[in-house]
Amino acid sequence: MPHSVFFRSTIISLICFFACTTDQDNLKEEAKKEIIKSENEFARMAAEKGIKAAFLFYCDNDAVIKRGNDSLVFKKSGIDSFYSAPFHKSTTLKWSVDFADASDDGSMGYTYGKYSWQLNDSAGNKIDEHQGIFHTVWKRQKDGSWKFVWD
Repeated sequence: MPHSVFFRSTIISLICFFACTTDQDNLKEEAKKEIIKSENEFARMAAEKGIKAAFLFYCDNDAVIKRGNDSLVFKKSGIDSFYSAPFHKSTTLKWSVDFADASDDGSMGYTYGKYSWQLNDSAGNKIDEHQGIFHTVWKRQKDGSWKFVWD
């Protein structure tokens, strides 16, 4: 009799373990897909509505962005001020995801890839262009959407 109880409890434990592992894998994979989708929509919004609109829509209230000379810009209000500079009105920014990952519980994730930043003069002619690698950290919001907390 004790072997039978041990055997049943072992089988039940294994089933629970693999069920939980599968659920976690599903949470992680689903989160990765959602993060990539959010990042792509973020880039599309920046191209269509401008950098400021996109960054304000996709940033968490407590987000931090790192910009030139290792300067940090804190919170949504700081990001709003930063992208209000006239300089950014003549700037275009394009990027695409090369890699994404998410936490096992699907609450956080990150992306990285290549970006291209271009400054245009008042006639729309390219003045300067810079290319590089971006890295964004994403956090699932209470409503299920994704906002970046670091860029």
